[in-house]
Amino acid sequence: MPLHVPPAPAPALRSVLTALGSPTAVRDARTPALQSVQGPLSPELPLPVYVLNRPTTAGGAPRTMLTGWRFLIRSGDRAVAAADTMLTPDGWAFSRFFEGPYLTATERALRQAETLQKGYQPRLLAVPDLYMLTLWLHENTDAEPAEGSPAPADLLVPLAPAPPGFAAHRPHRVSELLPVIGLRLAPSAPLMGTPA
Repeated sequence: MPLHVPPAPAPALRSVLTALGSPTAVRDARTPALQSVQGPLSPELPLPVYVLNRPTTAGGAPRTMLTGWRFLIRSGDRAVAAADTMLTPDGWAFSRFFEGPYLTATERALRQAETLQKGYQPRLLAVPDLYMLTLWLHENTDAEPAEGSPAPADLLVPLAPAPPGFAAHRPHRVSELLPVIGLRLAPSAPLMGTPA
């Protein structure tokens, strides 16, 4: 089924278009693909980027925070880089261009998600303490993309490179994966005789 990609806020898109139109921003991007590509570049597939603030191990609602929007930068029919925007006190602003494994992993996960029998709204969910990024497939396709928390029936797809113990590109229900993440992030209990 097709994914229901939400539109990005107009200021976020404008900030990326302005950065793409700036020879200084592209030259200083430190992404070889952007520096060497010939022809027009276009920002596509805007994905809201959330950070998991508090995972749960026992059924409580996870806390997430919208931190930005990520656009895949296309040249022709392929993504050559990504652009991030961030929320500032003055609104959405361009943050950075980048390329690397998460770019190709995101494209792969989006292609996999399009083959699912159900429609989803794609988002990204980062777990900074585990150096983990997931494609979050939100089952409410009409949801406001700047709001919400992962619902138990939503899917999370860890992107490669995934941390040890998590299979990259394997979809998991939120109700199954978030408790595991919570356990991995929980402080371990001190051993007897060990100072706390």
